[in-house]
Amino acid sequence: MDIIIVGNGKVGRSLTRQLASESHNVVVIDKNPRVVEDVINDFDVMGICGNGACYDIQMQANVGKADLLIAATQTDELNILCCMLAKQIGCRHSIARVRTPEYSKQLDFMKSNFGISMLVNPEFEAANEILRILRFPSAIKIEPFASGRVELAEIGIGDDNELIGKPIHMIHEKYHVRVLVCAVKRGDNAIIPNGDFVIKKGDRIYVTASRSELVSFMRALGLYHRSRTRRVMIAGGGKVGYYLAKQLSDTNCKVKILEKDKSRALYLSEALPKAEIICDDATENDIMEEQGLDKQDAFVALMGRDEENAIISMYALSRKVGKVITKSNRISIDVLNSIGLDSVISAKELATDRILRYVRALHNSEGTEVRTLYRIVDGKAEALEFSVPNDFEHNGTVFRELKLKKNVIIACIIRRNKVIFPGGSDCLEAGDRIIVVSSTERPRALEDIIE
Repeated sequence: MDIIIVGNGKVGRSLTRQLASESHNVVVIDKNPRVVEDVINDFDVMGICGNGACYDIQMQANVGKADLLIAATQTDELNILCCMLAKQIGCRHSIARVRTPEYSKQLDFMKSNFGISMLVNPEFEAANEILRILRFPSAIKIEPFASGRVELAEIGIGDDNELIGKPIHMIHEKYHVRVLVCAVKRGDNAIIPNGDFVIKKGDRIYVTASRSELVSFMRALGLYHRSRTRRVMIAGGGKVGYYLAKQLSDTNCKVKILEKDKSRALYLSEALPKAEIICDDATENDIMEEQGLDKQDAFVALMGRDEENAIISMYALSRKVGKVITKSNRISIDVLNSIGLDSVISAKELATDRILRYVRALHNSEGTEVRTLYRIVDGKAEALEFSVPNDFEHNGTVFRELKLKKNVIIACIIRRNKVIFPGGSDCLEAGDRIIVVSSTERPRALEDIIE
């Protein structure tokens, strides 16, 4: 695909790296000549120095013949203008990064009236990810599939987990829940397991289930608590903190934000009347303890520096807070995991992943049945959502007679709003939506998963 990226900051550079590695033709536009020079040298892409909202610059980048323009500058209005201009010139699709909270209520209006294919708010995505984690505090990460009908939970297997030493087929037999372990991370390896696969301490298992079945499974393992998260302390009142506190407050959760900047604290106190705003530095001695850290159900570190977030998160863990979530912009998630911080979120990575899912689905959907694509197991495996067409030759073939390729599994079927976790007697039907998990070469069409 021919892709134009306007703005090469954190999100733009991450997108450039990934899309160039996937053999797309990428052109980067940025006002900073040094940024343009660096990106050309680092990723072997074309670079243009200039204003991406300028007609002449877009014409120089051949936007009129491009498949997609992604506007990821630091200015929302500039991103919107870039996309509107690209649409008029003839670009097929456009994505704008829009971060301002005041715009969050009019995203649908902007999409439908400005011709923008997709709007992404990294901070809002991060807040939503934190909310999903808080809903299942014992899970490391929760990912929604199929318009929210299916959840994919990443669960760490600790020392006392009763699944240790048990084969996967035992889960349904013992707990009577309809869940499917579709992938396992063991060390640096991503494994697509069969029923005889034995779970070990230190594994991270990826489980697909409906929301109710996931609750039943977590409860059976002693990892789910009926009482919801009622008290949350947030260190840092930036955009992520604002979005998170607003959504938590709307569910009658008691939210306390520690924000050291006086003007920002004043703004938050006016914008979030249901939250308690403390103008103080969370890294100062005893501040969190004085503010009742020990009484919190969850602690979320959202300060500007990764190092500060890591330190105060480790302190919260030492105080036995039920769930600790850490924001990171630069430090590797693997590094933070290695020091005991399991739930780590990155607004940049979340925004990048959402855009990449759109790009990959757009690319793969040409002549295939792919609807969406997700990276899981730290990017070592992928989950693809397919629609099953009327003429698929294996419609009606029961799964026990259907030979899938190695390292491929059908994780679930969505049929007429019903979620099915397939067994040997199930089969595919026209109109089904299915989630396929693969740790090898990405299937480009539904036929590619069959031997």
